[in-house]
Amino acid sequence: MNRKLIRTTLAEVRERAERDTSRRQPSDPNRKRVPPEQTHAESFYYKKQMDNRTPMVVVLQDGEVLRGTIEWYDRNCIKLHRLDAPNLLVLKHNVKYMYKDEDAKEYERDESDSDQSDEIAEEE
Repeated sequence: MNRKLIRTTLAEVRERAERDTSRRQPSDPNRKRVPPEQTHAESFYYKKQMDNRTPMVVVLQDGEVLRGTIEWYDRNCIKLHRLDAPNLLVLKHNVKYMYKDEDAKEYERDESDSDQSDEIAEEE
């Protein structure tokens, strides 16, 4: 039995590679790539705060302030664990913003330091 080895030539390999790259690239090389729809930054942030049991401050759209730790979350809500009050299930669309409770304490300390320096300046 006589078998013939079929090998592609270098020209055929280059031609095939050019066709593949032309399919992958957009028609306009100056066009920006579309960013991914989901960056997972929000999930990463919640997971980090949950693992560290970071005390958080959640400010709602109506101005109400809630304090507690994030126990779990999903696409639409956050479960806030509070020591001095019942736990809450907060819908994300009602959250105006949130921050770490320690950041609030640092801000209050900075404010009190500047108030004391103002009082000292007034006395002089």
